[in-house]
Amino acid sequence: MSTELILMIGGLSILDTLSPATLGVTVYLLLTEKQRLGSRLVVYLLTVAGFYFSVGIVLKLGLGVVFQLFSGFFQSRTVSWLLFIIGCILFVWSFFVPKRKQNKLTNPRSKSIAAMVALGVTTSLIEVGTAFPYFAAIGLMTNAGLAFYQWLPLLLAYNVVMVLPPLILYALHLLLGRAMQRPLNYIQKQVSKNSSSALSWIMCIVGLLLILNSVDYL
Repeated sequence: MSTELILMIGGLSILDTLSPATLGVTVYLLLTEKQRLGSRLVVYLLTVAGFYFSVGIVLKLGLGVVFQLFSGFFQSRTVSWLLFIIGCILFVWSFFVPKRKQNKLTNPRSKSIAAMVALGVTTSLIEVGTAFPYFAAIGLMTNAGLAFYQWLPLLLAYNVVMVLPPLILYALHLLLGRAMQRPLNYIQKQVSKNSSSALSWIMCIVGLLLILNSVDYL
């Protein structure tokens, strides 16, 4: 496993922390939940991370099987061209992302444990379709031919990094108390207003990374 690959996947995981839905739900809970905040937030984040980790394992195993079955067709040059084309599509598409309306899921009515699990699954289902950094990272792992004991901890670390910003916000909320009220309100407004802009930037950066990673092998 090369250092370049680790750095690239690490960069994608940091980029994936910009999930509007996860941040939106976290900020809403921090602003409204007083008594059982910690347990509710941890359950929600564990559900999101567990969902993405499960999806990642399924995709990685599926791609691995495809590569083994069609190894004669999927030579490195062919795969590099495929990643290059996908990168170009994402880069161009990023300039035409339509604006999205505010997602009401970020303001859940119920805050029970079951509701947090359901909310985690629901927001993950909505966001997973646009999780371009995650898909790109899985594609890079598969193209690199990593063994099971290499890609599994890498995938786990990716998901841990993905939920770090909500945990950091929670830690700051515990430390600073009311002083975090104003920053949290600001973050909530920005998440509601700029969710489509964040998606556009994510698509653009992922596209560029795929293009740059593929050029050397074309």
